[in-house]
Amino acid sequence: MNLSFFDQFASPYLLGIPLILLSVLFPALLFPSPDNRWITNRLSTLQSWLLHLITKQLMTPLNKEGHKWALILTSLMMLLLTINLLGLLPYTFTPTTQLSANMALAFPLWFATLLTGLRNQPSASLGHLLPEGTPTLLIPALILIETTSLLIRPLALGVRLTANLTAGHLLIQLISTATMALLPTMPAVSILTASILFLLTLLEVAVAMIQAYVFVLLLSLYLQENI
Repeated sequence: MNLSFFDQFASPYLLGIPLILLSVLFPALLFPSPDNRWITNRLSTLQSWLLHLITKQLMTPLNKEGHKWALILTSLMMLLLTINLLGLLPYTFTPTTQLSANMALAFPLWFATLLTGLRNQPSASLGHLLPEGTPTLLIPALILIETTSLLIRPLALGVRLTANLTAGHLLIQLISTATMALLPTMPAVSILTASILFLLTLLEVAVAMIQAYVFVLLLSLYLQENI
């Protein structure tokens, strides 16, 4: 059976049942379970330090009202981080390369931040659609533009994450295919291509972490506008 480069992004099936939900929930099993003791081993210490660092970075731009979202944002950050990093392993499926999965994460959380603003400060939330001092003739067009930019935010979140991870996976597969194809005929060029592949893999590890952070950071900034 001939496989294309895009077959790696197809959701896996078992007996006709899609396994994308299992691939999303499986990374949570890799984290050590909490114990009654404060510090159990080095892995738990590293996990606690990482959670503290992530929570501190995400909560810094927010005021005290936004700290109620600390558990949701930190959990989302850890989920995206583990899914993106595990997706770089060979013969694995990355759910965050699916636009539908990313939109399922982005749209409800963005909509929750929007509802929070409309409930707590409706005048200020609606005031973002029309800046002060706008000329009368530009009011209808400006309201339309601001509304469009507001509604496109969840789409931008999902597309950004999907496009960056998909492009990285495609580049890794293209260069690895070229490395194996050049090995019998031009070993020196194949070794050079393999070194480029190694550097690209390191870059994709950084991209996987950065994109998870950017996704959650933008959600926290949207939340800050509405509280």
